[in-house]
Amino acid sequence: MSESYTYLDHAATTPVRPEVRDAMLPYLGARFGNPSSAHREGRAARAGLEQARRQVAEALGVEPVEVYFTSGGTEADNLAVIGAALGARAAGARMLVAVAATEHKAVLAASHAVSQQGGEERVIPVHPDGLLDLEALDRVLRERPALVSVMWVNNETSVIQPIPEIALRVQAQGSLFHSDLVQAVGKVPFSLRDPVVPLATISGHKLGAPKGIGALIARRGARIEPLLHGGGQQSGVRPGTENILGAVGLGCAVALAVAEQGAEGTRLSRLRGMLLEGLRAHAPDLEVTGESAPRAPHVLNLRIPGIRADVLLTRLDLAGIGASGGSACTTGAIEPSHVLTAMGVAREAAIGAVRFSLGHSSTENDVSRAVALFPSALAAARKLAEALVHG
Repeated sequence: MSESYTYLDHAATTPVRPEVRDAMLPYLGARFGNPSSAHREGRAARAGLEQARRQVAEALGVEPVEVYFTSGGTEADNLAVIGAALGARAAGARMLVAVAATEHKAVLAASHAVSQQGGEERVIPVHPDGLLDLEALDRVLRERPALVSVMWVNNETSVIQPIPEIALRVQAQGSLFHSDLVQAVGKVPFSLRDPVVPLATISGHKLGAPKGIGALIARRGARIEPLLHGGGQQSGVRPGTENILGAVGLGCAVALAVAEQGAEGTRLSRLRGMLLEGLRAHAPDLEVTGESAPRAPHVLNLRIPGIRADVLLTRLDLAGIGASGGSACTTGAIEPSHVLTAMGVAREAAIGAVRFSLGHSSTENDVSRAVALFPSALAAARKLAEALVHG
């Protein structure tokens, strides 16, 4: 980042890492071939693609044939949720999917799409700390859903779900289990082996790879129907000429993220602690979302009573600090985050939620600068809030 701007929104996207850029460069030049071609150029491209597939597989503990490259996390989530529902229908089973209330919109929207295609959806509630209501999960499992989807690390709060326990409960009932790993890879230790997670999603641009590349991990025996139809690439599960450039970048980025996870997790946790301590000194009344639950180290989601996040974020941006909010502006109205709403956070508090997220390029100087510039932005947000109250 430039010296005049501090980027603290790594959960939204990350800059491409230099190592990743270097790995990709040959595929912008000499290695331009179509990996489905049998000639020399095609074989060179195919070799790069398969190396990337092996890198992803080895880092995540799966087999290369279980890695399907997609255009990103959204497509991979849709392929898992809708593909599993269609697979169940093709097998003559109930087309029912169940998802956590705090899932990414890609999973929630895919679940709703299943219901619009003649299936059914169930939304599993969470507790106020963001952790899944396991009793509610058990009730849903008695309906024998085709698929249950629960993300490992929440993208807004970084709350870590007890995925091994959830996966075992789901598999004991004979249902497929899917977990969105987009915010988990490189941030927390995890295993797709014990217990086996049949379906998992990753995204490149959250890891220092470019946008437009992701992958669905589909373990052997996990029946999913393709959403796209065309050639036979990737066993027909995700046809279309592969994005070799993106796949090479993803392979490199995933390998780096998993190899560095232990040290990086410790570093990010320390930086987040510094950030929280500094911000709390200026706003003692701030509340940390999901503070009592296990959380990944890179996200700090906080709420400051009486302010609007959009005002604070605008002021921070003008001061040279990039962060994000849990609210989206729709037709001029501020709507609270569905994640915070599912956790029982009141609307007035939810629209004041701000997310700071750290990444590989984050430094102590970034944190110190954010803390130093925060008070003036907060004062402006509070002044506007008081003016609105008093008319």
